[in-house]
Amino acid sequence: MLIIENLHVEIEGKEILHDINLHIGEGETHVLMGPNGSGKTTLLRTIMGFSGNKVTKGSIIFKGRDVTDLPLHERSRYGMGIMFQRPPTISGLKLGKLLAATSGNNPGAIAILAERLGMTDFLDRDINANFSGGEIKRSEVLQLMVQQPDFVMLDEPESGVDLENISIIGAEIAKLVEKDRHIINRHKSGLIITHTGYILNYLEADAGHMLCEGEIRCHGNPREILKVIKDKGYRECIECQKIEKS
Repeated sequence: MLIIENLHVEIEGKEILHDINLHIGEGETHVLMGPNGSGKTTLLRTIMGFSGNKVTKGSIIFKGRDVTDLPLHERSRYGMGIMFQRPPTISGLKLGKLLAATSGNNPGAIAILAERLGMTDFLDRDINANFSGGEIKRSEVLQLMVQQPDFVMLDEPESGVDLENISIIGAEIAKLVEKDRHIINRHKSGLIITHTGYILNYLEADAGHMLCEGEIRCHGNPREILKVIKDKGYRECIECQKIEKS
């Protein structure tokens, strides 16, 4: 589904990501962990094709196609989708209008999905205007459910969300990446940034990665990596990697 090779990324002339290598197979869900400011969000935005993130070296291959220089809207059409950690308020654009545009104007499907997420009363409201943290996250998930991308990127879906909302959001994210299907019937993939690991209570990730100082320092079982981070902090992973390199 996704192959990233030797990726280097600059923002305003400063290199943020160095030598990123990441392979995510079809039907796989990976989680990305790391301290604040390590480059996690930059990686997701670069994969999605946001302007301002300049790839200076390396490549992004999506579904067998080199999309390194492809604009954001083309990547979206090709099957990428993203949930923001802090999405903007869009005054003057109703949530229902946006969903209709991305669903091929299928009001029946939108109504069913909105009801599942408790968002029916929000369809006639401006996007994220006076939404709570949980409502914003549910809106983001609803947009992805309507879009149905092949590859889903989620930036801290648990951030700012209470226990009731994370339960609703977690269950729907699991469906987005087809965790409700048998493993041989899964075709959608995902990359999820998490600090707390709460999302792992609702879906099993196939692999975990620790990003620190612009580099992926560790790959492995996500629960084991998370346990090391919780018990000993990110410094333990950094020191371990230094020993491995030497």
